[in-house]
Amino acid sequence: MRQITLATKQEYQGIRISLATAPEEISPSTAGKEVGEVRFNLADQTATLSIGAKDKATLETFRRAGGSLAKWTTKNKVTEAAIDPASFSGFGFAPDQIAFALAEGLLLASFRFEKHKSKKEEPAPATVYFLNENLKAALERATIICEATNLARAWGHEPANVINPVTLAERVQELTKEVGLKCTVLDDKQLKEMGAGAIVAVGQGSANPSRLIVLEYQPSVKSEAQPVALVGKAITFDTGGYSIKTTLGMVGMKYDKCGAMAVVGTMVAAAKLRLPLPLVGVLAASENMISDIAYRPNDILTTLSGKTVEIISTDAEGRLVLCDALAYAQKTFDPRVMIDLATLTGGIVTALGENRAGMFATNDELANALLKAGETTHERLWRMPLDEEYFDMIKSVDA
Repeated sequence: MRQITLATKQEYQGIRISLATAPEEISPSTAGKEVGEVRFNLADQTATLSIGAKDKATLETFRRAGGSLAKWTTKNKVTEAAIDPASFSGFGFAPDQIAFALAEGLLLASFRFEKHKSKKEEPAPATVYFLNENLKAALERATIICEATNLARAWGHEPANVINPVTLAERVQELTKEVGLKCTVLDDKQLKEMGAGAIVAVGQGSANPSRLIVLEYQPSVKSEAQPVALVGKAITFDTGGYSIKTTLGMVGMKYDKCGAMAVVGTMVAAAKLRLPLPLVGVLAASENMISDIAYRPNDILTTLSGKTVEIISTDAEGRLVLCDALAYAQKTFDPRVMIDLATLTGGIVTALGENRAGMFATNDELANALLKAGETTHERLWRMPLDEEYFDMIKSVDA
């Protein structure tokens, strides 16, 4: 991964980049129409970064342009350049909003996971200056958020022979020491004793038993407000269990922990940004494997909430680990809001494609706030139905 540092300066003598626009009707073959296109003038060391049609520019446009600029600097071995905020006017956004979005694009597009490659590409670090000292706070905030995002992405990429429930707990414990979060890890024996039968069952077929990893953030001025709880699915590998996946269906199942990795990144960012509200992160970590003691279809489990569940498919393990994690968060912290994040089912991709995540919500105010946040960040959501008729479809005769 290339290291890109963002900073501010008032004066700069090197490559100077300005934003440029092009009317929509220009031919696609004409330079400057495509968002993110960089046109470099070697003679005077200036460049333009295309934003496309001005009247169609959104914050996502600037993110995409920033990402293209990151790739351009790497391809052309540029180690230092400056962006001129004088070119930010006329887009309908404040300069710090544009700087933040460009910074996101620059930092997120620089991500590469090459840790385990025998031959690594190591491009020289780069520094991109913004020529306005007033943008410093926006750049610092963007750096914190993007570094936390890239941490979550890197951990998500780690294979199951590196990150399993036990080693994930160890990693999180080390990380929380660095950033000042409180961390509690409950092992499989503790989970069994407290009655968390669902998460224990999912992990019982693995040599690496389940862990419930709890992160707590409290602002420097202690708040008596109820926390926001973030609950993440951390299936470090999913074979499907006895409802086994195909070979191709199993490839990529190291990413079944990415909901929890997003929670880790969010908690780290919250601590570094010193957010004024208390947060709790609960990671439900299991490895869904096959063995002589793995759970089976028709098994009946007693969950932490006291509800019993009959297993139809052992490949529906995500909702099992989450039900115990959600119950734990509710009982332990009485949060005002609970949000769970999970790579829960391929069915949602079939329904919505890859541009939106599915959201199920029981609170309209929270749902609307999340939809609005998704549009702002371009992490877009689509609300799915929770009609009462669906609940009859999941009733068991025996549980």
